[in-house]
Amino acid sequence: MRLAIISDTHDNLANLEKFAIWAAKNQIERIIHCGDIASGETVEFLAKKFSGDIYLAYGNMDANYRDDIYLASDNLPNVHLFGDEGELEIDGIKIAFCHFPERAKELAATGKYNLVFYGHTHKPWMETLPSGCQLVNPGTLGGVFQKAAFAVFDTATKKLELKILELL
Repeated sequence: MRLAIISDTHDNLANLEKFAIWAAKNQIERIIHCGDIASGETVEFLAKKFSGDIYLAYGNMDANYRDDIYLASDNLPNVHLFGDEGELEIDGIKIAFCHFPERAKELAATGKYNLVFYGHTHKPWMETLPSGCQLVNPGTLGGVFQKAAFAVFDTATKKLELKILELL
């Protein structure tokens, strides 16, 4: 199964649409969003453009829009809102996701997860911890202060890649 991991979209619907087109062409089955969605409208837009399951966590920029995001998510069957952090097991791979790097490091340190995804810094980053857990920031899909980026993980091959949106 191919997963896309995005974060920090900040209501950039143009980038989100370009990403959704790429995701459809590249057999992405599920999306994990690590926060800073910024509005319920963005959740609805993504759910219209992507039919697979979408897992969301709140970011700091979502603070004023939590009710809006919750209401949008609650009405969309393919959208699953986890709150400040989420936990999934997909094809035997244990995954945690959140917005803040400090919390991501704490989750990774528990030894419970194979992968921990986070956002906030807008800087794409991957590192493998001594425990074997991969700690990954997919970057900012909104293209705020950095080039628009995201991550892709294939559960069958265990291949993890960072992608720059403008190069697609």
